[in-house]
Amino acid sequence: MKFTTALTLILVSQAAAFVPSSFGVQTQSTDVSLGMARKPFISGNWKLNPQTREEAINLGKSISDSITDSTPDIDVALFVPYVFIEATHTAVGETLMVGAEGVCPEIKGAFTGAVSATMLKSIGVQWALAGHSERRTLFGETDAYINGQCLKLMEEGMSVMLCIGESLEEYEKDLAGAVCAVQLKKGLCGISKEDLDRVAIAYEPVWAIGTGKVATPETAQKVHEECRAIIAEMYDQEAADNMRILYGGSVSPESVDELMAQPDIDGALVGGASLDAEKFSRIINYQPV
Repeated sequence: MKFTTALTLILVSQAAAFVPSSFGVQTQSTDVSLGMARKPFISGNWKLNPQTREEAINLGKSISDSITDSTPDIDVALFVPYVFIEATHTAVGETLMVGAEGVCPEIKGAFTGAVSATMLKSIGVQWALAGHSERRTLFGETDAYINGQCLKLMEEGMSVMLCIGESLEEYEKDLAGAVCAVQLKKGLCGISKEDLDRVAIAYEPVWAIGTGKVATPETAQKVHEECRAIIAEMYDQEAADNMRILYGGSVSPESVDELMAQPDIDGALVGGASLDAEKFSRIINYQPV
């Protein structure tokens, strides 16, 4: 579902205080010598897959087995359908994290079909996605709803991966930075700097999700750098330098090495390739160029 031109103009005006370099904010590429290097984070989003518990167990086990002593020192997570969380967690053990693809911002009550943060926490879930473009467009989740998800996860001592990104129309109009500014500002509203160590950002250009199109490493790096500048404006440079910002959008074994070589790309949120153990194994065991 594409934004109308009018809505895009509204977004730009709302983002005026937090727009990136091409819109007036000074960007500053990461210098890891200034502090602790960010630990890379490779994650998979299974979406509405696979179709059976047995398939989920086998896929999770195959991915887990690909993490060896020669694997880079990284965090690895799988975001899986609710019904497969416990079975997948049992299959992978402590080798990687198993998270939820979403969460309801309410804790209890008359919300048929919803799953709360406390429910997830009770079965050992630490991470959940919020703001994925498919949830925004197909299910109508608003920035306010997404912020509620983030705040509830923070309240429960859990962690969130906040997804942001622009449509093809917005990208072609050079509005990527402005759209990301709005989504970051609204998604992180009310979250303190002290809680940011439980937040990761996934930049997913909507035009690249599931299309086979991938932003060039240079394009992805530019937007990641702009997102880091926005976080510096919202909090401070230390918070920006410590924030892990992942790239998502048809990440593949062929593209991961160059993407991970970029200074402001700290990992990947992988869709389709995470359903193929061989492909996802290669992504986990990336080789920076």
